[in-house]
Amino acid sequence: MSNAQNAPLLEVQGLKKWFLVKKGHFGRPDRYVKAVNGVDFTVGAGETLGVVGESGCGKSTMGRSVMRLIEPTAGTVRFDGVDFTALSPQELRKRRADMQIIFQDPFASLDPRMTVGDIIGEPMDIQKLHASRAEREEHILDLCQLVGLDHDYLKRYAHEFSGGQRQRIGIARALALSPKLIVCDEPVSALDVSIQAQVINLMEEIQQKRGVAYIFISHDLSVVKYISDKVAVMYLGKIVEIAPKNRLYDVAAHPYTQALMSAIPIADPDHGRRRIRLEGDLPSPMNLPTGCCFHTRCPYATERCAQEEPELKLVGENHYCACHLTVG
Repeated sequence: MSNAQNAPLLEVQGLKKWFLVKKGHFGRPDRYVKAVNGVDFTVGAGETLGVVGESGCGKSTMGRSVMRLIEPTAGTVRFDGVDFTALSPQELRKRRADMQIIFQDPFASLDPRMTVGDIIGEPMDIQKLHASRAEREEHILDLCQLVGLDHDYLKRYAHEFSGGQRQRIGIARALALSPKLIVCDEPVSALDVSIQAQVINLMEEIQQKRGVAYIFISHDLSVVKYISDKVAVMYLGKIVEIAPKNRLYDVAAHPYTQALMSAIPIADPDHGRRRIRLEGDLPSPMNLPTGCCFHTRCPYATERCAQEEPELKLVGENHYCACHLTVG
């Protein structure tokens, strides 16, 4: 994994994505699912930001909002010095070559009517990348070699391949326009464990060769620790903790992060680590708790936690946490 540059490649501030689910009548307020509810983070060039949290915490929505695959409700996304949220559709189309996505499901994300060669070449065609068909074909062959696909596969269709091979096709498609950042939306969760390791190693090799940055979204804390430079922990649409990976895994500050870490399987049954079990159900993003969003399940919550929302503040070297117990 490469080291980040001083100036961030991506800078996200106050990002929100609310989905209208019920329109108010007779003066009643509209009701929204607050999937992403104000997040801030940066990603450096060649850096991997891991994003973890329970299902439904807003990880995937955040990733797609950053790319404007779905339009953010509020906030700014500065990418490579350009405000992505202010771009017109025409300008966005030109700039999107620099930011691509790898989808979670390799079975649903590839068009069954297109050959592998056309799937990989489609982004090049949309951006009019090559002046001749020979250049296009050479580029596709280079991408196949990079991701470990046989050239004979190019005339075949996606349904003829295994999940791991399909995800390699998806990775090749994402690399077709030489992006600076790739949003990886749980790219290995649908694969067998042995295949997961192959795909993760491939992504690391690509990062070393191409210098591409990743936002790596996953619920698997072990995978995130392996591939990431820093890790953001999300809960109910907010980032509650963000830190360099080794610091986060060694000295997690937020009670929610501590509970997640305690659930990671370990090989030594006599290790003596205490499992932290969270009480209660995850609140609805349509009816968020007041104060700290985690206080309804936190074993250390106080009256202040129920009334006052904590800010994401510095608690160590490049380590930020949103918890009254750690920031005073």
